[in-house]
Amino acid sequence: DEHGQKIELKAAEAGVTPQEYVDKASAEIQRIWDLMDTSYDKFIRTTDEDHEKQVQKIFKKLYDQGDIYKGAYEGLYCTPCESFWTESQLVDGKCPDCGRECKPAKEEAYFFRMSKYADRLIDYINTHPEFIQPVSRKNEMMNNFLLPGLQDLCVSRTSFTWGIPVDFDPKHVVYVWLDALTNYITGIGYDCDGNSTEQFKKNWPADLHLIGKDIIRFHTIYWPIFLMALDLPLPKQVFGHPWLLQGDGKMSKSKGNAVDPFDALEKYGADAIRWYFYINSAPWLPNRFHGKAVVEGQRKFMSTLWNTYAFFVLYANIDNFDATKYTLDYDKLPVMDKWLLSKLNTMVKTVDEDLGSYKIPEAARALQEFVDDMSNWYVRRSRERFWAKGMEQDKINAYMTLYTALVTVAKAAAPMIPFMTEDIYQNLVRSIDADAPESIHLCDYPEVNEAWIDKDLEANMEELLEIVVLGRACRNTANIKNRQPIGTMYVKAEKAMDKFYTDIIADELNVKEVKFADDVESFISYSFKPQLRTVGPKYGKLLNGIRTALSEIDGTAAMKELRENGVLTLDIDGNKVELAEEDLLIETAQTEGYVTETDGETSVVLDTNLTPELIQEGFVREIISKVQTMRKEAGFEVMDKIIVYAKDNDKIMDIMKANQDEIKREVLAENIILGEAEGYTKEWNINKEAVTLGVSKVQEEN
Repeated sequence: DEHGQKIELKAAEAGVTPQEYVDKASAEIQRIWDLMDTSYDKFIRTTDEDHEKQVQKIFKKLYDQGDIYKGAYEGLYCTPCESFWTESQLVDGKCPDCGRECKPAKEEAYFFRMSKYADRLIDYINTHPEFIQPVSRKNEMMNNFLLPGLQDLCVSRTSFTWGIPVDFDPKHVVYVWLDALTNYITGIGYDCDGNSTEQFKKNWPADLHLIGKDIIRFHTIYWPIFLMALDLPLPKQVFGHPWLLQGDGKMSKSKGNAVDPFDALEKYGADAIRWYFYINSAPWLPNRFHGKAVVEGQRKFMSTLWNTYAFFVLYANIDNFDATKYTLDYDKLPVMDKWLLSKLNTMVKTVDEDLGSYKIPEAARALQEFVDDMSNWYVRRSRERFWAKGMEQDKINAYMTLYTALVTVAKAAAPMIPFMTEDIYQNLVRSIDADAPESIHLCDYPEVNEAWIDKDLEANMEELLEIVVLGRACRNTANIKNRQPIGTMYVKAEKAMDKFYTDIIADELNVKEVKFADDVESFISYSFKPQLRTVGPKYGKLLNGIRTALSEIDGTAAMKELRENGVLTLDIDGNKVELAEEDLLIETAQTEGYVTETDGETSVVLDTNLTPELIQEGFVREIISKVQTMRKEAGFEVMDKIIVYAKDNDKIMDIMKANQDEIKREVLAENIILGEAEGYTKEWNINKEAVTLGVSKVQEEN
């Protein structure tokens, strides 16, 4: 949109021609688009020669059919908004759109008969409720403009020259909105004489017309009426998006609070900024830009996706894994692989449906939640399968499942984070398949495999994760590290889980045994007191009797009655007393040696009594963890073989000697040498035992 009085004035201030001024501005916009990887077939400008010719034809056609007539206009004109206003439309004497001063203007002009089409547009909006979104924008247009009655619109000016001349009356230039709005159709090949291109016939009407809320009036009233006059279909939907906020108001160059896009791109990257806008808020809500939210999006989604991809690449390179040489045989997959593929296809389906209904944050959250599940559950639970020697079927299954998930999620996320997904695609797909599409952006959106969606499996894993969260909370309450094994955990849930799931729970929480129980109340004691604020007014003189009865009651039985019936019933001197939960002060105490956590219908009890055997195993886990940390700090490669050293603590050395086979296996050690420390050394405090450990790399023979 490059014509108008404000452009002419700005160019004069800059000492350049209007064409030079808009050429510079357009080049900047194109540069931002390219940096953001915003793809386009043609960068459309209203100074394009073919557009100017079509606008002249459109103006003449509308004039010939009586929709445009010549008259004179006198009113209040806002130059920045290029809008005429009446006195009654001003807000505090200023332009209602931008808040700037409006100046009186009077000149000969051509006018469009808006009133001729007003009733038709009102009827269209009423019969097509989806046409203007969100609904608040529709109500604003109907109540503030259409229903009160439309004035005819000035569509030409004579007080400036930077515009498209009216060819049959050259002292007039076409008023900006008729010029700018018709660019939506001239840019894709519309011809007023009936010779429109195939591109126009294919792409019009538009599925979605997206515009800022401050100019939605022009796009939901003027534009549809122009299209009706040209006998063209209307866009299927016009969506008015809100402002980008900075500080306490609209981000605007004129306000001096705009964030420089090039600085932001250099600091955060295009993908991170794009992702921020997708996940931060719904398209119809104002969006306040702040860098911390951009960084948080990078951490939660992009870094997690990239780290998972990097994990796959690391081990695939070690094993020379080539996905084109294997197939994914679903029926032979273990449960964990089937779970990830179910979650993957559920995600693809959800994202597709959400994008189709413009639920952008919901689509972004579905992607983010899947990537979190893939990284922090599937990969974490499957790591040892990638570490296995050789290329057995279980390892192939793990590789193919993760490969499928990574490629698919990259394709689903490609419209949102085009650069990262392109890198992932080129390395995972194009590097091994020369016949694959040249770019991820030339690939079809992933298809949903409904047969792989298993809602029962997803629900079971969700319940398992809930139990694990409660178990971790128990450990935190008891201040017991996860590396310290625990004997038994009791679970009360809506249904018991089979051994596959209980084994995962046991391994995840480092407990020896998981038992499902119908009742875990025996590990908790309850005591009750009356809530004086509510019980006093209800029962008055019975209060002392209620207090005594509650102090003597069986807490476990009372809690069960309260949960089942919603009230606790007492007999106080022959009087029936019913106490709801809000009438009671309930205190819980846990049996010594046990910790309990509850969420809804699920309860977990952890037996925190540690035997000497469990304590020693905890030491072994800590030693392994410290050695693994030292491997990384020393810069060793993943598959490097090492020698482990320990000195200065007899207790630690005795434990290492008794458990050396396990330690060597876990840390890829060929030998453990006690009583000395060489190579990379470090002092540690392991469960209050000070010790010096060392690691050195085994040198390969030539």
